[in-house]
Amino acid sequence: MKLKFLFIAFLFCTLGYAQSKGKVTGMISDADLNNEAMPFVNVMIKGTTNGIATDLEGKYELSVAPGSHILQISFVGYETLEVPFEIKSNQTLVLDKSMSSGSVKLEDVVIQSRSSRANETVLLQDQKNAIEIKQNIGSQELSRKGVSDVANAVTKTTGITKQEGTGTIYVRGLGDRYNSTTLNGLPIPSNDPEKKNIDLGIFSTDIVEYISIDKIYGAKMYGDFAGGNVDIMSKDFKGKSLIEVEIGSSLNSNAVAQNDFMLQQGPNKSGFSNSDIPNDPLNSYSFKNSLAPVKENPIAGNISIKGGKTFDFGGERKLHLFATASFENEYLFREGINKSVNAQGAKLKSFEQKNYSYTTTSTGLFNAAYRFNEKNKINYNFMFINSSSQVNDEYKGFIRDIAENDNGLVRRGTYIQNQLMVNQLLGSHKLTDQIAVNWATSMNRIQSQMPDRTQNTLWFNENNNGYSFAVNTTTDNHRYYQNLVEDEFAINVSSDYQFLKNDSDEFKAKLTIGYNGKFKTRDFEATQFNFNISNSQSNAIVNPYNLDAFFNAQNFNNGYFSIETFSGNNIKPQTYNGTQNIHAAFGLLQYKLTPKTTAIFGLRAEQIFQDVTWKTQIDNSGRNESFERNEFLPSLLMKYEVNDKNNLRLAASKTYTLPQFKERALFVYEDVTEVKVGNPYLYPSEDYNLDLKWEFFPKNDELISVTFFGKYIVNPINEITLASSTNDISFINTGDWGRVFGAEFEIRKNIVQFGTEKDQKLTAGLNASYMQTNQELNSEKVRKETDYNINLTRNEDAFTGASDLLINADVSYLKEWSNSQASIMATLAYSYFSDRIYALGTEMKGNLVDKAIGTLDLIVRSKLNKQLGINFSAKNLLDPKIERIQDNDAQEITVLSYKKGLFFGLGVSYQF
Repeated sequence: MKLKFLFIAFLFCTLGYAQSKGKVTGMISDADLNNEAMPFVNVMIKGTTNGIATDLEGKYELSVAPGSHILQISFVGYETLEVPFEIKSNQTLVLDKSMSSGSVKLEDVVIQSRSSRANETVLLQDQKNAIEIKQNIGSQELSRKGVSDVANAVTKTTGITKQEGTGTIYVRGLGDRYNSTTLNGLPIPSNDPEKKNIDLGIFSTDIVEYISIDKIYGAKMYGDFAGGNVDIMSKDFKGKSLIEVEIGSSLNSNAVAQNDFMLQQGPNKSGFSNSDIPNDPLNSYSFKNSLAPVKENPIAGNISIKGGKTFDFGGERKLHLFATASFENEYLFREGINKSVNAQGAKLKSFEQKNYSYTTTSTGLFNAAYRFNEKNKINYNFMFINSSSQVNDEYKGFIRDIAENDNGLVRRGTYIQNQLMVNQLLGSHKLTDQIAVNWATSMNRIQSQMPDRTQNTLWFNENNNGYSFAVNTTTDNHRYYQNLVEDEFAINVSSDYQFLKNDSDEFKAKLTIGYNGKFKTRDFEATQFNFNISNSQSNAIVNPYNLDAFFNAQNFNNGYFSIETFSGNNIKPQTYNGTQNIHAAFGLLQYKLTPKTTAIFGLRAEQIFQDVTWKTQIDNSGRNESFERNEFLPSLLMKYEVNDKNNLRLAASKTYTLPQFKERALFVYEDVTEVKVGNPYLYPSEDYNLDLKWEFFPKNDELISVTFFGKYIVNPINEITLASSTNDISFINTGDWGRVFGAEFEIRKNIVQFGTEKDQKLTAGLNASYMQTNQELNSEKVRKETDYNINLTRNEDAFTGASDLLINADVSYLKEWSNSQASIMATLAYSYFSDRIYALGTEMKGNLVDKAIGTLDLIVRSKLNKQLGINFSAKNLLDPKIERIQDNDAQEITVLSYKKGLFFGLGVSYQF
């Protein structure tokens, strides 16, 4: 009885004390950004552990004992505020405060007026507080590491590598088909007919606020997912006004070392060119572009302008406008081995290759964000990107049946132009404290052209002491045109409902229901004009660097050569057309199981329809293949907050992987040393995903994390080499199962802060991934399900594109002079990936394997004063040899080898 009385007395005292507390609440805003709300600001009672971080709307609320206190408000890069106050029992005190950077500046020395989500610390705090497993990289970190495009940006995060020479990424060893790309949460089409995802290299980081990499599936995402989703969040200006101009120049050491840097004539240097098929091309010779290369000066440059302004219409109504336009180009040169061999190592083609290339990217972005009030906002985004690639290739060496004395020559000129146009409209509306509605829609178009690719094959005729044309097949000398147009419409609608309050008057549960729709069409056509050399000219001597002297209207009229397509005298192009429609309904229940444990239960239902129709050189009669699927995709996310610095997270889900249009169309794409052909029998894979993650946040801007992950894939898709003299590669469900297991480690740490005013700082970051992949390779399965009579070299093997070990590391030094607002930051960044399979071998041929590479970059960014900045970069300082080998049983044979050279850049920026 005595114990019972003491317990009741203690309970009453405790309740009485709790009821006597007061409440201090308010909103923290950014004085430098027109008093915009500041999320993730630390608000605490000085001298106690009673504190909280502001929410996404900058709001906070603390329970405080009666008496006199000091409210301490802090955020990295801003002056700390200390606000004395007194509070009484049961009193609610509102303290709204504005923070200013004052003499303290954030680390980003490129753009001072920006949304705080560009900041590394803000993104870390977002990662810490989120229920989902997130990994973000903001424009501040991209600037510090000297990253110029999104493809290279995402490789600075754990578990991601990029395929050499492309913008294609691998997430945890899984390639293009297993990943997805979105812009502001909405899908965007691919610019490459062979790829699912757009080339991330065409996105300049000038347009990026931050990039979110989701390696964990959630029910709001489309189910065509196994590796990761890259969501590019475009600039969203929140300052008063901004005008900034930046110009720069860059060079590649390989390119400038060439006395004669040669490109094909025709395309101009702006990247906006087109060469349509001439009139009556089979009965006359009137092609526009010359076959004679021209000398160029390989010094590149860039220019950009950014502008933003906020209009205040009174009350809470504001309009934020932001626009940026930029142009950049690059010259590259490489030379080395490029060949293909059989299982015994005998040469099929073996070349010394010289590759001259010139690329451009023109980018325009416009963003208008209108805020009716704190609860209702709409955004419009328009983006235009024009990218071009101009390549002049020269291959000298062995060609079976044509030049078996290493006396062959192939000259190939390729120009590609891609234009992406994106229109997005997004809205968010908080109807009540419990109900919110979010919606978004987009209309996108990508047009990709390869106008007038030229290829000529020759051999050195010793009898006549000069080069003659190869005449083995009609395709030895040709011009090729291709055009792709893809239109995509998407819509997202969702509603959140919060319910079940706890003792602290916070909602314990949130229900989200929604709909996603994605509707895509692709039209692709290609025409190749093959030049038949007449018998009388088969041994004629020609100048390989002035082929216009042979291929001209007069010689055509004289009958020296004729022109035909794969359809003979029919100019009708090869085509394939694709349609893909996805309807999806989803629901998520977020529930706080305990004060420290929160779970999100998700379920998504998708209806998928895909149809591909083609008429090509290997299936001239025309054909179509389609499939329909209904997918039910459960997901689970759990977060356990061990304490205010440690989190444990668990995620599990089921997803699928769709084949792409071109992978299923019987279309042949020929490169000089390899050929790719579609497989109409290709079908989707199923994926099962599991993640376990521990996070430790020693400070707001520091992180240590370890993740363990596993994936089980049913009917995985691979690229394999087929048994053919042309080294064909196709896309095939090669087995019944595949497995991926691995671990990721990341650390971001402030090493030391020093100087008389603590105005110097040394920081470091490291992330590493180790993984093991394995899959069944079943030749009998392939023979049963396709027309390919193949024998895979091994019964089990790793996934294509998967490196066992990935490492990214960086060290940064920062010095600031508060009196002049000047600063300097130097970053040394290192990246490494171990060996990875490029394509699986068949018929006893070994796998094609890309060898390990390590790269080192130095980036220096300085601010001389508030307006003027100077930036310098030196990249690829180690200049490693890029190698691909064929791993035959008898020996490893190098089939590709070159060096990229060093890259140097210098830029000047000025803010008005």
